[in-house]
Amino acid sequence: MEFLVIYNSIAREKQEFISLNHKYVGLYVCGPTVYGDAHLGHARPYITFDIVYRYLQYLGYKVRYVRNITDVGHLVNDADEGEDKIAKQSLIEKLEPMEVVKCYADRFHENMDQLNNLRPSIEPTASGHIIEQIEMIKEILENGYGYEKNGSVYFDVEKYNQDNNYGKLSGRKIEDILENTRSLDGKSDKKHSADFALWKKAMPEHIMRWPSPWGDGFPGWHLECSAMSTKYLGEQFDIHGGGMDLLFPHHECEIAQNIASRGIEPVKYWMHNNMITINGKKMGKSLGNFITLDELFSGAHKLVERPYSPMTIRFFILQAHYRSTVDFSNTALHAAEKGLKRLLAGAKTLQNLNYSESSSIDLSNIKPAVFNALNDDFNSPIAIAKLFDAVKVINAVNDGKEMLSRNDLSDLQQLFNDVVFTILGLKEDNSDSNDDNDLVNGLMETIIDARKELKARKEFELTDQIRDNLAKYNVQIKDTREGTVWIHEK
Repeated sequence: MEFLVIYNSIAREKQEFISLNHKYVGLYVCGPTVYGDAHLGHARPYITFDIVYRYLQYLGYKVRYVRNITDVGHLVNDADEGEDKIAKQSLIEKLEPMEVVKCYADRFHENMDQLNNLRPSIEPTASGHIIEQIEMIKEILENGYGYEKNGSVYFDVEKYNQDNNYGKLSGRKIEDILENTRSLDGKSDKKHSADFALWKKAMPEHIMRWPSPWGDGFPGWHLECSAMSTKYLGEQFDIHGGGMDLLFPHHECEIAQNIASRGIEPVKYWMHNNMITINGKKMGKSLGNFITLDELFSGAHKLVERPYSPMTIRFFILQAHYRSTVDFSNTALHAAEKGLKRLLAGAKTLQNLNYSESSSIDLSNIKPAVFNALNDDFNSPIAIAKLFDAVKVINAVNDGKEMLSRNDLSDLQQLFNDVVFTILGLKEDNSDSNDDNDLVNGLMETIIDARKELKARKEFELTDQIRDNLAKYNVQIKDTREGTVWIHEK
């Protein structure tokens, strides 16, 4: 595939990527609400769109990547009523709300750096763009798609749907939305329960508030992204990304707000990554089943059997296509750890290979296969599988079983440098490689290799003895499709 195609959520099909402005790309990704530590579920979208950012730059595009920080207006349960998530956390921690924001934003950035995610071009905060949000609300009101009631302003979904299609992104019908929310009618200032807040009146106890034409209050969560994306990327831009859990209502509301205020479709390509699950359930703070990234890196969680490096987490996520679900398990992380080591070891060996006068193996299909995968909606697992085919060649050459010419060797080295490190963003990870961890991992690999050799010689009594002795120390050996892994049960 010679050109990039992207699965466009709003079109429900893969489409060739053609930027709105030649060689320039506007990319907006919904950022975190910073009221707690980043967890494994957060790693998925930000690694996904880091790959998008990296690959577009590799293809020669000048990319403006905007990822916001939500520091106000995101209420508990993603609703229009209730406590602000950050204000609630500030009361728990007895801090000013912006102290909470600063603390968790700094920790989020540290985790993203550990995962080797590139920093966005611009990282605006919702609280820093109150003026822009107020102006957008004024435009929506002037165009007849909003109404004010008791100091709050709401988006009139039914009125908007008369002229447009509310539900075009999610595929939901307005009749179903109204029916599903009808039980709430009469319990708020909204005309219809499907309407959503653009500006909320601040009750006396509400900590974060700003003056507006409608009185002191704060912006609606959906409005923030519309205002910030428009400010930095214009009325129309190329790609808007985020998790599938944001598709409705958050992204649906963004489209409605932009069209209601500016009269124009804001985004050409909508991209949504799927979820990471634990036992089949979405991982998230609200569900209480999340594992923070720091807990993964340190092993300090009851579901984590030992520490996993940031690069293991990155590789674990890249081994699945971004639109497929990924279920957390220690076995899967162990396999990812082994696969990452094998890939990086191959890259290291590649740098020290000697070339021959000619090649004994044809490599002409490897590079096209890798880039065909990346061009096919950023299919990282297929690209990685093709790289492992190359690792087999590298090891065969290193063992003297095959030969590579100077040109083929140079091409292969360039491919690994471009794809493994520049595009996939992998690197040698020393963040958790203290001497004790290295020693334990090395000893266990030695034991596993010895046991494999004994099994090949059919000395099953000895292999069982090794397994039973390890079990005394709560260490289990498991054979998987990716190879043998070891697990230390706490």
